[in-house]
Amino acid sequence: MKKLSVLIVFVLATLTCRFQPTLAPGPEPLIPNQNALPPGDSTRVLEVEGRKRSYILHVPISYQSAKPVPVVLVFHGGGGNAQNAIWMTGFSELADTAGFLAVYPNGTGKLKNRLLTWNGGSCCGYAQENNVDDVAFVRAILDDLREIAPVDDKRIFATGMSNGGIISYRLACELSEQIAAIGPVSGTLNLAGCAPEQPVAVIHFHGTDDQHLPYDGGVGPKSVTGVNYTSVPDSIHFWVTYDQCEPDPATESFEGVVHTVYDSCREGTAVELYTIIGGGHAWPGDQPGSSNGDLPTQNISATQTIWDFFIAHPRP
Repeated sequence: MKKLSVLIVFVLATLTCRFQPTLAPGPEPLIPNQNALPPGDSTRVLEVEGRKRSYILHVPISYQSAKPVPVVLVFHGGGGNAQNAIWMTGFSELADTAGFLAVYPNGTGKLKNRLLTWNGGSCCGYAQENNVDDVAFVRAILDDLREIAPVDDKRIFATGMSNGGIISYRLACELSEQIAAIGPVSGTLNLAGCAPEQPVAVIHFHGTDDQHLPYDGGVGPKSVTGVNYTSVPDSIHFWVTYDQCEPDPATESFEGVVHTVYDSCREGTAVELYTIIGGGHAWPGDQPGSSNGDLPTQNISATQTIWDFFIAHPRP
């Protein structure tokens, strides 16, 4: 009987193992703690206002969980996605040497991962038409980051191309208590009633021959949105006034670039404009936004210059 009992137990155990249900693979689990945050790229998914939203997080190879780490939010242009922003700007490579978290959020659209846009106010596309609250999404991203990394709350920055630059401006208007500085490229302030709570430092890049979002505002000859955009001078004037900068700027020119600096602003902020003479709708110093995109000037690196400006203008 003992031998029979052992045999029955063995058979039952074998059958149990053999017929264990196979679970379908699910999404990668969220990283549970700061010490487990590995270097490299990972995709994180959040639910914001009933929508599944995602962003790609690049952790630098120099990351240390015991040290406060700056955050740079990098927003893709209209019709792009997070991968496009990674490729176009080169912020991940810079993050590895400079030691910040590079964050690439995905906008929303009718298609899952393509033709995504941001609700920057009067622009653009699906996000604006459906009144998507992208500011709430960014708040959720920052809350999520604080759960997994020692975020340096004085050094949270936002930058982006085109529609990504537009949403950067909106964040400065509506999330100024968290965003220290923004770096819009080929994107202007298109939010009526912008009312920041605190000063925000601004560095802006724009080509004078931008046919999509014209330097002087209006509807661009190559615009796919039909939006009557705010001009670069008006966008800069708003922040010079709000940040209470010296009204007379310092100006220098080099290799087709005019650099205008408004300093002595409130709480250590500044407003700077890099005007690319003859430049198109492009990210200076790096790759075109698409295969048929405008060629960027190589006389200045927007990525490096934006980071240098960011790190020099933390929140007080």
